[in-house]
Amino acid sequence: MLVDDHPLLREGLAKLINHEPGLTICGQFEDAARAFEAIPNVRPDLAIIDLSLKGSSGLELIKNSRATYPKLIMLALSMYDESLYAERALRAGAAGYIMKQEASEKILGAIHQVLHGGIYLSEKMNSRLMHQLVGGKARETISSLERLSDRELEIFGLIGQGMGTRKIAEHLHLSIKTIESHRSHIKEKLNLKDATELVHTAIRIRGE
Repeated sequence: MLVDDHPLLREGLAKLINHEPGLTICGQFEDAARAFEAIPNVRPDLAIIDLSLKGSSGLELIKNSRATYPKLIMLALSMYDESLYAERALRAGAAGYIMKQEASEKILGAIHQVLHGGIYLSEKMNSRLMHQLVGGKARETISSLERLSDRELEIFGLIGQGMGTRKIAEHLHLSIKTIESHRSHIKEKLNLKDATELVHTAIRIRGE
């Protein structure tokens, strides 16, 4: 099952998967609510979920699906940098995280790996998590991002991509006032003094 609000990307991914022996797309959805309601009917073995969806984040869909359908395997597919989102996606219940920019072969490889009971992360992200596991200390700024809600982290990532308030509001189908409120909360939680420092921090974190 594919959950992505970009029709062209969703159709391209569906074509890729349908041409792979043993794999068939059983449903396509552009928002979290419809996807969640459809799970009992389409009965997917795997849900590939974009983290940025209309109305609700993909992370919320992953959390809700894990709680209600614990046997459903989920793979997060996103344009957001894995250093910010991969660990959070795994904690939410995803079996893997892969960026949309990856080659078709890697996306198919990730699908097969999670369907066979594995966890999929890039080599870079695997190394990072292993380093933390054996005692490496996470950077203070990265750790502080844990204070952000899923939506706040999503907006922080978009700021790091150079998006302004109006563009983010259009992208997430939210009001400008709502985005401004989230930006204010992000500054408070990360102890940033103004909008300039917020933008610079978001861009720096994205590049690390």
